[in-house]
Amino acid sequence: MAADSSGGTNSEPEMSDSLKTFGVVLKALREEARLTQEEFGPRVGYSAHYVAKIEQGKRFPPGVLIERSEAALGPLAGRVLAAAARSLTRRAGLASWFLKWAGVEQDAISLYTYETRSIPGLLQPETYIRAIYDRRLPPVTEEQLERQVAARLDRQRIFTERPETAFSFVLEQALLERRMGGDSVTADVIDHLLHMGTWRNVEIQMMPLRQEDHVGVDGHMYLAETADHRWIGYTEGQRSSNLISAPKDVSVLLQRYGKLRAQAHDCRATVDLLKRMRGAL
Repeated sequence: MAADSSGGTNSEPEMSDSLKTFGVVLKALREEARLTQEEFGPRVGYSAHYVAKIEQGKRFPPGVLIERSEAALGPLAGRVLAAAARSLTRRAGLASWFLKWAGVEQDAISLYTYETRSIPGLLQPETYIRAIYDRRLPPVTEEQLERQVAARLDRQRIFTERPETAFSFVLEQALLERRMGGDSVTADVIDHLLHMGTWRNVEIQMMPLRQEDHVGVDGHMYLAETADHRWIGYTEGQRSSNLISAPKDVSVLLQRYGKLRAQAHDCRATVDLLKRMRGAL
């Protein structure tokens, strides 16, 4: 999912008036309490810079912000912010062509991912996201970068909001060997993968660099099982995407994904590999 999960297209993301509205409301409530951003930030556990980004509509507000804001600004402010949060556009910053898959992803009961290009968006730490967009061509503005970061981090809330969804990831080891963003960013990625791999509904497997019988030569794939147990596939290319729903075609992807899981390191071996790679940085 390049515009939203890997590093692919340059399609312009959709703007979100609801994020801007929430930011304006938060700013008004903060100023009504006669608090500067520097005073308000520590009370809610964030920096003044981060508060400023939320107030500008460039960051999706964390879920705990409303509760903490109520303690800092009062019960009425908490209720007002909660009401404003209910109208937030959760897909702000996502490219328009990606929205169909984003909708499938949000409601899926199983999500399978095989990636050859970059770490999937659902598993990207913030430093990696920023490394991708710092190198994006054509270059993006600071505002565009912040919208993309906010959208991608917001998508990752699916792990906590849908703990009953089964997630499977098969990632090429080469994605880490490439060291996108440098050693420190790669260390962040490995630490994040190790952490996410401890979740009971998340399986992460690394495909070794050498695999003579590799069946993933046709490239990356994404698969989702819907609530009524239908499967949908998704692929991307340069500035394009393809939603796959024909049962015959989806069956091919499922067969290939099953073989990929068998060819990759199992979860325990993956943890061992990640720890060795982390120690070598």
